[in-house]
Amino acid sequence: MTMLAISPLAGEPIDRADAERLAGVLKAFADPARLRLLSLIQSSPQGEASVSDLTAPLGLSQPTVSHHLRILTEAGLLERDKRGVWAYYRLVPSAIAGIAELLTPPRKRATKKTR
Repeated sequence: MTMLAISPLAGEPIDRADAERLAGVLKAFADPARLRLLSLIQSSPQGEASVSDLTAPLGLSQPTVSHHLRILTEAGLLERDKRGVWAYYRLVPSAIAGIAELLTPPRKRATKKTR
């Protein structure tokens, strides 16, 4: 998913397809466990984590954590790298930055770029 191709919400009107894609991504964000997963992965020393690294800090079962990771991956917020029997997840920085860009009013974006 290319988040930067979507019209900014505070600029020109967003078209239907872009609105549906963005709504799917925002639904993935709209869960406390998923927000914590993104935070845990981002703050991990290697910038990535496996399901086994994430179950204890969240206090959730492995199948539940895997379910949330799948949703975040399908939304384009995480990348999955399979290594043997383990899968490691890391954030897709451009997806997170794209969402922030979409939700920043045009005047504020212009101010940020000139700083």
